[in-house]
Amino acid sequence: MQADTSLSAPLPATRKPSPQQRLLLLGALALAAIVLFMTVNLHGNLRYILVHRGLILATMLLVAFAAGTGTLLFQTITSNRILTPSIMGLEALFILIQTALIFFIDADGFRVLGTVGKFLCETSLLLLFSVMLYRWLLAGRGVDLHKVLLVGLVFGTLFRSLSGLMQRLLAPGEFAVLQGRVFATFTRAAPEIIALSAVIVLLAAVVIWRMRHLLDVLALGREAAVNLGVAYQQKVMTVLLLVSLLVAVSTVLVGPLTFLGLLVANLSYQIIGSHRHQYLLPGVILTGIITLVGGQLVLERLLNRAGTLSVVIEFAGGALFLYLLIRKTTK
Repeated sequence: MQADTSLSAPLPATRKPSPQQRLLLLGALALAAIVLFMTVNLHGNLRYILVHRGLILATMLLVAFAAGTGTLLFQTITSNRILTPSIMGLEALFILIQTALIFFIDADGFRVLGTVGKFLCETSLLLLFSVMLYRWLLAGRGVDLHKVLLVGLVFGTLFRSLSGLMQRLLAPGEFAVLQGRVFATFTRAAPEIIALSAVIVLLAAVVIWRMRHLLDVLALGREAAVNLGVAYQQKVMTVLLLVSLLVAVSTVLVGPLTFLGLLVANLSYQIIGSHRHQYLLPGVILTGIITLVGGQLVLERLLNRAGTLSVVIEFAGGALFLYLLIRKTTK
């Protein structure tokens, strides 16, 4: 009698989907979220509704790219998946600028500059702070990213303290205006600001995509990158400036979103399953789109606006940050 070996035969290994297949799935989910956001409960004045939703959608797409990509680049050069660009103090500086405008001038701030002028001025101030900080700290022979992070953290604490002091001296009406400016929302950006932000983000996207293979080398660390012939200090400076530009545009466009980048970047690492930036870059953008557009769709259509998207994202991102921090300390 011939023995039945079917039970003892090893089961065939389950083939995991490739990064390309995972990107296709993310793309399909992002497209579905966009279509549903633009078409669900579409009635009344269609032209007004489509324009209104289109502006909100464009804002979320820009923020998804800026926050997700900025955090991914920052974590690449720091080799740390817990850190976010907000540690550099840019968001705290944005709050300080808004507070100082109301405290020293009036609630209208840069009224004479107009909407575009105010956007450019605020973005330039954030970027100028970054350039001065990086040139001061990276002017020596080597690149000490730990010193950059520490000084950025100190500046962020200083900016928050100054903002808190001035906020306590504001009148209740002025404080209410300030809260509206520094609270992240996707519905207040003017069309001309969205268009200008899109141009800046598009130019940054071209530069970052051309650097995708260089980012793979930088992720190996300073010694490995130098041994492979990379001008490490110059490239790190370039990446930090790109990160600062993206964070500045995102913050001025909608307001501070501290944990959005951390959330979508860490989700992308798990979903894509690859360390190559040619997959991670589109992955983090698509994950950000799904998070923002899908989250807004759920809050508006299923939960009847029971909450605010920025609050939900900050809560989820903060919980993820604590989880990653605890997991790292217990290893």
